Amino acid sequence: MRKLVMLLLLLGLLVLLGGCTENIAKEPASSKNSSSSGSSVNIDDDAEADVNEPINEKKGSAPQEADSSSVKIGDPKDDAKDDDSSSQTASLENYSTEEIEYARVWAQLGPNQEIDELNIRHIPPGEPVNPNIDNSAVYPEGVIQLSGSRLVDGSVTYRGNGDGTIHVYATPMRWEAPPPGTDEKELQKDTEDILNNTKLVSIEPRDGQEIISLIEKLVFR
Repeated sequence: MRKLVMLLLLLGLLVLLGGCTENIAKEPASSKNSSSSGSSVNIDDDAEADVNEPINEKKGSAPQEADSSSVKIGDPKDDAKDDDSSSQTASLENYSTEEIEYARVWAQLGPNQEIDELNIRHIPPGEPVNPNIDNSAVYPEGVIQLSGSRLVDGSVTYRGNGDGTIHVYATPMRWEAPPPGTDEKELQKDTEDILNNTKLVSIEPRDGQEIISLIEKLVFR
């Protein structure tokens, strides 16, 4: 009987030892799996956070390109144009007010702009409108006649008013000799009509290379 009891106790002890050994053997694997599982969860969370992160926030850290509108404001080409315009305007300071006026009048009213030279003739007061007749009306005040070097270039006869306007006379560039037998009174009336029917014109304050080129072609007669 005693041997039986001891045998049972020994079997029970063996069973207990076997259970403990099995638990010890399984615990590292469980711990390892737990650690591996936790690591995979963290990776998945990070990946999901990256996917769900707004695109604008991701790009926020990168240097942004300059706005195209800001580039246009400081465009060197625009600055060059402004400098060129300023230099053209400033270059007129090298010429007299009269020279600028002659060029502007011709640029606006000249029949032909493709001229070799711009002739300037000052006609004093008392000069006959038509020098080919004896009874011609005379200019009450001095006028200026602009003309090209050729007859086809035409002419502009005017009186400046000093306020940006001029009175233009319909005077031909060259008077032809009247045919024999022409009524002298009719010829006189024609010259009087020229004086009485002047046209008031406002001259545009142009500048730039066009005006400079005309000034450089001035020839005083």
